[in-house]
Amino acid sequence: MKQIVVVGNGMVGYKFCEKFVEKPEFKDFKITVFGEEPRPAYDRVHLSEFFENQDAKALEMAPAEWYAKNNIELITGERVADINRTSKTITTAQDREFTYDYLVLATGSAPFVPPIKGVEKEGVFVYRTIEDLEGMLAYAAKLKAKNPNAKAAVLGGGLLGLEAGKAVMDMGLEPHIVEFASKLMPRQLDLRSSQVLQLKLESIGLNIHLSKITNQILGNGSIVGMEFGEDDTLDVDMLIVSAGIRPRDELGKNSGLEVGVRGGIVVNNKMQTSDENIYAIGEIALYNQMIYGLVAPGYDMAAVAVNQIIGQAKSVMPDDIDMSTKLKLIGVDVASFGEPFMPASKGHSIIFENKTQHLYKRINVSHDGKKLLGGILVGDASDYNMLHQIYLNGMAIPEDPAQLILPASDGASAFGDVKDLPDEAQVCSCESVTKGQICAAIENGEATDVAAVVSCTKAGTGCGGCKPMVADLTNATLKSLGIEVKEGVCEHFDLNRQDLYKIIQVKGYTHFNEVLDNHGNGGHGCELCKPLIASLMATINADTANKEYAIQDSNDRFLANIQRNGTYSVVPRVPGGEITPDKLIALGEIAKKYDLYTKVTGGVRIDLFGATLNQLPLIWKELISHGFESGHAYGKSLRTVKTCVGSTWCRYGMDESVSFGIELENRYRGIRAPHKIKGGVSGCIRECAEARGKDFGLIAVEGGWNLYLGGNGGANPRHAELFAEQIDNETVIKYLDRYLMFYMRTAKPLQRTAAWQERLEGGLEYLKEVIIDDKLGIADDLEKEMQTLVNKFECEWTQAINNPEMMKRFNHFVNSEEEDDNLVFVPMRDQKMPEPWK
Repeated sequence: MKQIVVVGNGMVGYKFCEKFVEKPEFKDFKITVFGEEPRPAYDRVHLSEFFENQDAKALEMAPAEWYAKNNIELITGERVADINRTSKTITTAQDREFTYDYLVLATGSAPFVPPIKGVEKEGVFVYRTIEDLEGMLAYAAKLKAKNPNAKAAVLGGGLLGLEAGKAVMDMGLEPHIVEFASKLMPRQLDLRSSQVLQLKLESIGLNIHLSKITNQILGNGSIVGMEFGEDDTLDVDMLIVSAGIRPRDELGKNSGLEVGVRGGIVVNNKMQTSDENIYAIGEIALYNQMIYGLVAPGYDMAAVAVNQIIGQAKSVMPDDIDMSTKLKLIGVDVASFGEPFMPASKGHSIIFENKTQHLYKRINVSHDGKKLLGGILVGDASDYNMLHQIYLNGMAIPEDPAQLILPASDGASAFGDVKDLPDEAQVCSCESVTKGQICAAIENGEATDVAAVVSCTKAGTGCGGCKPMVADLTNATLKSLGIEVKEGVCEHFDLNRQDLYKIIQVKGYTHFNEVLDNHGNGGHGCELCKPLIASLMATINADTANKEYAIQDSNDRFLANIQRNGTYSVVPRVPGGEITPDKLIALGEIAKKYDLYTKVTGGVRIDLFGATLNQLPLIWKELISHGFESGHAYGKSLRTVKTCVGSTWCRYGMDESVSFGIELENRYRGIRAPHKIKGGVSGCIRECAEARGKDFGLIAVEGGWNLYLGGNGGANPRHAELFAEQIDNETVIKYLDRYLMFYMRTAKPLQRTAAWQERLEGGLEYLKEVIIDDKLGIADDLEKEMQTLVNKFECEWTQAINNPEMMKRFNHFVNSEEEDDNLVFVPMRDQKMPEPWK
């Protein structure tokens, strides 16, 4: 049998073995694998998950038994020290010699540690192996025993550095990121997207220090700080170095293989080195003068090396390697595809930016607007997979390419159906799985759900970035075959929103962990399921966002919308837009006292901007004393019911729109829903309240009110549809109670009424049968549920200011009463605004 020796048992070394055992020719070869570490290959991409459960087994690519079962000799904890190309042998550090016919170098890379004075001190770590992580955990525990407020810094603000930042947070230390460049993730993001990412990371507790050159590590024996300049230091108790990687090419270099000027063993498109019997794959391989630090190209290299060894000479690496990637860094989506940085000479860039929501989306299109060339996504990468496929397959894009990234308030998609992808579209780049392979596995009965598709195709088992598209494609294919599909909300729950609604309602759960422990898949939850379940419990139990504020979206957590300079808005409810002179005076006095920017909104109320976090409860205490309550401008709930003056003052008014609008706003205030809800009441057909642009709208006519449902504004405005004509106030409330509760029961997460209504099977006529004719026999239940919410309403700001424990979350700093002195305002007319972004 021919002998293959694989040096390196990382992810790519393991993948070589896995792909080889799938070949019929495998019986003609004997494989011996060497790994320096004391354990079999594990998933370094998800290394930070070790801090959640400290379970190394959970990260294993395959157990040691897998190697034995497949007749592969796995030797761990033993380093290969030398290669003799003449005798075709390798020698280990234990002075053992092994012969090879083919040698595969998969030694990967090592962390680059800059030559900084003092870097050898105790408390300085690199972020690479499980043993590194175990050392960090032990040291962090020792630090916290002495000082509960201990700090740790990460040297490097790239991909691995931010992952290390999450590790610091998971260990309970105050986290600091120190980056040499002027922006985070300098190789993947442009300046504006990096700024958005920085804002998001700072909002969740990371301290970012940019443009910092570390001169030395301070401390006598163990680290106590970092020095950047004469008067520029940072006190830290621990340091994690994540300043990049260097190829582990010393074996190849010492044996005379050709290496690059900056490291890496040179390979051709067959993955052969300058010695045709020696292959190099993964982060050690220098292909096209580049080291590819992603797992997908490494897996492709492994596959090419396997095919070359068994004689499939046509299997070669492509000239161009797709470096597109999607990651979740500390709960933040970050993705780039194609050409993320594109000169104006090649095409145009279209950018959508919303720093208040920490969103940045950029796509690059050809000059004629017909081809997608690349892009960057930060904060929301849910469209990455489809954008990536459009780029890879040269698919047609909308006449207005901006539709690909602009938020659609109606939930509509500019992408079309996932089934429209060509069969050869590569859905999973890590495992080279195409759309056709996934569909075939379902159509031939081999797979009947997402888990089975993953099992038989291995799609989604690498970096995991393709999982949403694999799920969409699986579900679409199953539906096309007439098979019912249940869609889970995230990896922590196999149940959809409607299932969770029923479970919480029947079981009476009031805490997130009750739902997760009894009906989830383990873990701690995520940014998808936590706010969703918080919303469901609020809908069912009339809970406010104060009940479990830690699981809320960021705005609900602080009962205010965060603005682009880190301040907050204060938006008291002004039902129907009606306000007394005394309340107007109170608003003016409070705004003047706290120096707030003041604006009358299109939603007939007054917004106050520029409040710092610690000012929020002080301002609300004064507002509440004057009779105001929360306007829920931050929540997925009723915002406003806009009114005209109607028959109260207007000579054209046919009904009392103000009074009815106030009644409706006071009725539905505080209800939590899949998305925000707005209403409008116009006193005549002149429509001054723009009622047909709202989720529900009323227009006074002869004989009563015309009720319109399912209208939304935003990027894709949608007129509400006429639902019922000439009905009285009592009937309006009855229909709205039923409609809103039915929507709250059955809509998908973050789905506006317009999109929900449009996608209801049977459309508006079906909705009339349910709401008016009670086709499902649930009308009484819907009314009773809504009345329960109405009866249980509490102003959550009143709750907060009366509860000392709740008030603790409104400090800028967890260990100090000081204010944030980094906020900068500039004059604007007779008021102020945040300093513009640089």
